[in-house]
Amino acid sequence: MLRTTRGCVGVEERDEEQEDEGEEDLRDGGVPFFVNRGGLPVDEETWEQMWRHVARIHPNGEAIGKRIRGASDLPKIPTLSVPTYQPTTSIPQRLEVIQKYIRDLQYNHTGTQFFEIKKSRPLTALMDIAKEMMRESLPIKCLEAVILGIYLSNSMPGVERFPLSFKTQFSGNHFCHIVLGMHSGGRFGALGISRREDLMFKPLEFRTLADLVQEFEGAYRSYWHTLSKVKIGQYVSHDPHSVEQIDWKHSIIDVDKLTKEELRRELERHTRDMRLKIGKAAPPSPTKDRKSNMGSPLRNPGSPMRRNSRIERRPSGEKKVLDPKPPPDMNGYQIRV
Repeated sequence: MLRTTRGCVGVEERDEEQEDEGEEDLRDGGVPFFVNRGGLPVDEETWEQMWRHVARIHPNGEAIGKRIRGASDLPKIPTLSVPTYQPTTSIPQRLEVIQKYIRDLQYNHTGTQFFEIKKSRPLTALMDIAKEMMRESLPIKCLEAVILGIYLSNSMPGVERFPLSFKTQFSGNHFCHIVLGMHSGGRFGALGISRREDLMFKPLEFRTLADLVQEFEGAYRSYWHTLSKVKIGQYVSHDPHSVEQIDWKHSIIDVDKLTKEELRRELERHTRDMRLKIGKAAPPSPTKDRKSNMGSPLRNPGSPMRRNSRIERRPSGEKKVLDPKPPPDMNGYQIRV
């Protein structure tokens, strides 16, 4: 039911797996976090495991857990209203409304991620998880915020979204973080959540992707973190029913091995790749017009029956030559195939 993910500490193979979880931790890379795999409501085993973990990682130890669990007058947590805006609301203002909603959910400090996010799942399944997050209004981590940001911006066809992941080093440990990159009107920005105010939302004011990445690098530098790697995915489909998988790491850039100019060139190349992909993705299912020409889905398209029938067909512009009919055979039937 639970799996422990220790930041990005360990050998390179484990690094890749842990980075995929999208966890971000600026305090202690060795602190594990758990993923609730039993769904909601949380089962008893997961619930107790979460509080034991809180007792280990919180400065006040078990006292904080006893104080909260023993309280009888805890306020009821309200369910947040889904972001709404007028048709005339500009794109930057809409993104600010979405970011406020994500921020109001608050960052999850419990050490247990409440919603299981499997990156290999199709987009439509991840959008169902986003709906569940909005119903429950629980605190979230950075990877959950990315899924929620995708769902809430699906109705903005003029806004392209892409995963943007960071790996940093501090005091001998590795740390991972992920935000949702945004591109609209020739400008870049980002949505997300973090413990740090300057490692999540970025307004649509960056002229290039390189400018956006350098903005995050400067924020990390202020916390004495060294940016070592950046992973950038492709644009995400706006179709909430798409069965495509999100391309989380189309480009993996070793920042610490490149000069500033080389990094800028790599990011410009990735920007061109993303633009070329727009409009080329295949639809998740055949349209009505295509379905009428596809034949029965239960029959193998390569079967002899279908092959022979195609051979006998003539182009529409070709005139069929009528053969003289043989005299009728009064002694039996003629069977024509």
